[in-house]
Amino acid sequence: MKNIFFSAIAILLSCQLASAQLMDGQHAYTRADTLRGMITPLRSCYDINYYHLDVKVDIDNKFISGSNEFQFIATQNFSKLQFDLFSNLKVERVIYKGTEVPFTREFNAVFVSFPSEIKKGARERFTVFYSGNPVIAKRPPWDGGFIFTKDKSGNPWVSVACQGFGASSWWPNKDHQSDEVDSILISISVPKGLQDISNGRLRNVVQKPDGFTQYNWFVSNPINNYNVTLYIGKYAHWADQYKGEKGNLSLDFWSLKEDSTKARPHWDADVKPMLKSFEHWFGSYPFYEDGYKLVQAPHLGMEHQSAVAYGNQFKMGYLGKDLSSSGWGLKFDFITIHESGHEWFGNNITTKDLADMWVHESFTNYSESLFTESKYGKAASTDYVVGIRGNIQNDIPIIGHYDVNSEGSGDMYYKGANMIHIIRQLINDDEKFRGILRGLNKTFYHKTVTTQEIESYIAKQSELKLNKIFDQYLRHSNIPSLEYKIENNQLKYKWVADVKDFDMPIRVSLKPGIYTLINPTSAWKTIAADKNISKDNFKADPNFYINLKEVN
Repeated sequence: MKNIFFSAIAILLSCQLASAQLMDGQHAYTRADTLRGMITPLRSCYDINYYHLDVKVDIDNKFISGSNEFQFIATQNFSKLQFDLFSNLKVERVIYKGTEVPFTREFNAVFVSFPSEIKKGARERFTVFYSGNPVIAKRPPWDGGFIFTKDKSGNPWVSVACQGFGASSWWPNKDHQSDEVDSILISISVPKGLQDISNGRLRNVVQKPDGFTQYNWFVSNPINNYNVTLYIGKYAHWADQYKGEKGNLSLDFWSLKEDSTKARPHWDADVKPMLKSFEHWFGSYPFYEDGYKLVQAPHLGMEHQSAVAYGNQFKMGYLGKDLSSSGWGLKFDFITIHESGHEWFGNNITTKDLADMWVHESFTNYSESLFTESKYGKAASTDYVVGIRGNIQNDIPIIGHYDVNSEGSGDMYYKGANMIHIIRQLINDDEKFRGILRGLNKTFYHKTVTTQEIESYIAKQSELKLNKIFDQYLRHSNIPSLEYKIENNQLKYKWVADVKDFDMPIRVSLKPGIYTLINPTSAWKTIAADKNISKDNFKADPNFYINLKEVN
């Protein structure tokens, strides 16, 4: 009966997927999107434990070939499952217990049929052999794919960035954030004379008979698929240690040989202060077993777990620019700080669905402000987070559509950080706020999460009613407006917002230069104000990101 039941669910979901045409005003979602973004019984039937990814990179022909071994535990009885690999890459064969097994393909999904039913609780494995020319990124890292370029000396320089776009753009895997593999061996073969740097720790280097060199890297912690990566080039390497909360953390730095002279002092200026700051705010670095690496990449940057991609040209700020326009953004290298912040939010805590990507980006964007605070004080931090509001678009909601691999607005960075800053003001206790940040990383250590889990945790630990704040800032494009009138030494005020009965407390200047906490609702309220308060000097506390609107 169980098999019939799951088959019926699979057929029903298949029909739903085939007819899905969800519109967000910009994109029509199709069956290909839902095959990628939805957890169906053909995906939930197995829990990934281990991968061995073995890939040879033919740089001259921009061609990759190799295999990936899947080791898993069956979560139910099944005889068919789905894995993912972009259709431009050829699945040559799938081997199970030494024998080829049949498979079919639909868009970027591959369906494997096993000769007999795999029982719930069974530990099994199969290996996929594949090859082809991977998608070349047009604008990495925002546009995903491989990067084949050369360094200034003319040596090959190759990498890949695929967040959102999909790890299945270059290797076969269960390409969904909800199921992180527990560990992975990454074997990358490159032309002789070049090096590969990947996630985790280097186990060994093997000279292959075909003239290629294989680098074997092992990741002992759970890792999400888009973080698995490679960097191929002629690199200089140096090592250091950081005495952190869990003992000595190994630090490894890999820059191009030609840039090593300027790379070392530049990275030294930020890395240890960053680790000190983030361990203070977020708790211990989540991957001591795999170490921390910073690797120069042929693109701007990415949060590749234990092998952070760096491409900011050894400039302060964001390619020499201050994204906050406050001056503080030029006090540190944006990419070193931001991408490393993702080790806690994005890598340690990973969202199950791409629609909830704000959990990765909002907290990591706010980590820039917290780093600024650690080095330069709270006023500087406030200037920074208020300054980044100039980048907010308020175009579409921050949370995207679920089950179709869709991220929401880019406002998840700057607007999301400001939402967190508002919550910090409402908590009004920095040690309690810090405890919540550390608690998130402890409670959801090496886990995948939903927005609801993160919202509920913060609300419970803060002992505040935050649901309407989350709804307004995450699920609507507008920010709330505080409408007010000043008449006869009285302030009249109310909220105008998308969320029904929005009621966020806020500090306003009832006396010039002095902020008082008030509790507006969607109905008009009245409170006494200082006789010197007028529309010209009435203000909302700038720590709150809202619209302030005088009405007649």
